[in-house]
Amino acid sequence: MSQTFRSFATRNYRLWFAGAFVSNIGTWMQRIAQDWLVLVELTDEDAIAVGVVMALQFGPQLVLLPVTGWVADRFDRRRVLAVTQGVMLLLALGLGLVTLLGVAELWMVFGFALGLGVTAAFDAPARQAFVGELVDGRLLANAVALNAASFNGARLIGPAVAGILVAAVGSGWVFIINAGTFVAMLAALAALHTSDLTPFTRKARGPGQLRAGFRYVRRRPDILLVFTMVFLTGTLGYNFPIYTATMARVEFGEGPEEFGWLSSALAVGSVAGALLAARRDRPRLRTLTLASAGFGLSLAAAALAPEQLSFGVLLTLVGFAGITMMNTANAYVQTTTSPSMRGRVMALYLGIFLGGTPIGAPLVGAVADAAGPRWAIAVGAASGLLAAGIAGVFYVRTREVRLRWDRGRAWPLRLDRPTPADRDTATREIAIVEATTQR
Repeated sequence: MSQTFRSFATRNYRLWFAGAFVSNIGTWMQRIAQDWLVLVELTDEDAIAVGVVMALQFGPQLVLLPVTGWVADRFDRRRVLAVTQGVMLLLALGLGLVTLLGVAELWMVFGFALGLGVTAAFDAPARQAFVGELVDGRLLANAVALNAASFNGARLIGPAVAGILVAAVGSGWVFIINAGTFVAMLAALAALHTSDLTPFTRKARGPGQLRAGFRYVRRRPDILLVFTMVFLTGTLGYNFPIYTATMARVEFGEGPEEFGWLSSALAVGSVAGALLAARRDRPRLRTLTLASAGFGLSLAAAALAPEQLSFGVLLTLVGFAGITMMNTANAYVQTTTSPSMRGRVMALYLGIFLGGTPIGAPLVGAVADAAGPRWAIAVGAASGLLAAGIAGVFYVRTREVRLRWDRGRAWPLRLDRPTPADRDTATREIAIVEATTQR
């Protein structure tokens, strides 16, 4: 078994990966069709309306995060996922029917987006934490990376297929097809061998359990740094539907096929980044920082792209840097968090990553409407560079990196890496938090 795909040696993970891949293709198809429906068919190229749909779809992650994390740590995650996947199937089916019947209106799309957002708020932390039950701890980072490869491999296929189908048969059939893909995920969940799942200690009943996740994160400055970086880029940088839809339609004057092609170009880099991450033994904060800087620089270059082909090529770099950053952040939080706290901490992570969308997506959409798509992309570029700058300050303040002035050198300012003793101290501090935090 290749080092990259070593988690596939586990039967349960193979089944999970297959079901998730099919479901993710459908999810990406629906996103493209939904954004095009709102931008072109229900409004007159209103980027703010697309931003509102994104806000409704991702906002519940932030609003409901204390409850969703508690559910992921308290109940059987496999059963939670079966319920959420079934509800999302029904929502996709409902949106498809109203679209095919020709009665879809903007407020209806808003309603379905909100319903999907509430359901996904419960689905996401349970899904993230459930990976830790499918494989043992030594494979967790690899499994997280392969999950990202599945998600972005689906992004490579789904948008391109959706663009063709929207042009050929309309958005409604795309929604119906997405409803069918949830069956694959439900079948995979049903086929898992529960006896092979890695057990975890469910949180005990009692007061203060919802606050325990907040206390845990507050005592972990490394996780606070990750959350800060993820919030900035998730709020202002990860608004790809707005970037690609407005650039395709407004800047380049193209149709849904080109919109789907640009989204797939973004996925090419994302898949490459996810597979590369799968080869790493463990996630590192310095990788997160470098990827954040690369994300900002590649978005800045994309904002200056003169035509569609160069824009698509640059989107592959954006996808590579973006998935490297987010995959590293996700894997770092999961692998350094106690299994009994993982559901609540991942709910916080996802709430911060996706919960900023109600603020960022309408804001970036407004910038695209007022100043043009290129300035909207520039806002995203600034978020990546600012996140990398904050990480640099953190490293200096925590002595992860030491700045030294040596007058005898051609370049007097130099960086020193931490000593093994410094790393041992950081490891002991994390262990103390693990031992003293209320479960």
